[in-house]
Amino acid sequence: MSDLDARPEERRVPAEAMGSAGGPRREVLPTRTVPLGGVRGVQVQRTLPQRDVPTVGAWCFVDRYGPSTAPMRVLPHPHTGLQTVTWPLAGPVRHRDSVGSDVLVRPGELDLMTAGHGVSHSEVADDGAELSGVQLWLALPEEARHQAPRFEQHRDLPVLEGPSSSSTVMVGTLGDRESPALVHTRALAAEVTVRRGTTVLPLDPRDEHALLLLTGDAADLDVDGAPLQPEGTPAGLLHLGTGRRELPLEARAEVRVLLLGGEPFREDLLMWWNLVARTHEEVAAAREEWEARSSRFGVVDGHGDERIPAPPLPGVRLVPRRRRR
Repeated sequence: MSDLDARPEERRVPAEAMGSAGGPRREVLPTRTVPLGGVRGVQVQRTLPQRDVPTVGAWCFVDRYGPSTAPMRVLPHPHTGLQTVTWPLAGPVRHRDSVGSDVLVRPGELDLMTAGHGVSHSEVADDGAELSGVQLWLALPEEARHQAPRFEQHRDLPVLEGPSSSSTVMVGTLGDRESPALVHTRALAAEVTVRRGTTVLPLDPRDEHALLLLTGDAADLDVDGAPLQPEGTPAGLLHLGTGRRELPLEARAEVRVLLLGGEPFREDLLMWWNLVARTHEEVAAAREEWEARSSRFGVVDGHGDERIPAPPLPGVRLVPRRRRR
């Protein structure tokens, strides 16, 4: 999935600002609506990055799309320095990329693309079926961010059963269940279905965590004794900070949430458009290579010369934005 903002805000987060989650907390990070695939295409609700909280663990981008029957047509575009996780809730999306993948992304299946030094891909769904799901970006650490790109699809994911809950482990480890997805930092992503009743999820206290409502009513779920989000507030990502060994959940009706977590990311991280890098010079070079149709990003079959052009760089150097809470 692409950030189609024609004037993307530069975000550079120095290492000393990363991962300063500061122990347990409860803060709803607000969403902003972004058009995906054109003004009349699918609208997404973006909760990461935030100006003051750019990451949760190494998760640096969270989009919730749909439900919608609008067509999704995201033409080939580049990525660097990250892994994309696609998790549909409804409707298939066709994924094609420059490493030769051509697959349907279906609900209940995990699709993980590692950009490494550079990859390009497209996402298309235009048959009028209802679309709903999330896409996440996971920043790659220094030792992994220059690797060759790859794509993997996992159709049989582990499930952690608990009292009144089922948790499908997409990435990382939850309790004694471990995903087969290959990632390069300690990270967690799980779809948690909480039925009427109470359950307790095991957490790693070293990591920071967050919850995002997927389906159901936020008013029907209490998280550690308080509502998922305060009454009358807009939907958002509930940031829980670090230091929690468990997370009690109590539901009055069935609710599905996305649980994210991971070790605080302690490296410099610069995000601009669809590129994750470390310096202004890296971003500028990657942009120039994309515009020049360099072999770095390969070719996505089936689109001819169609692709998303890179927006212009700002007239100033990309500047640090420190995590403030």
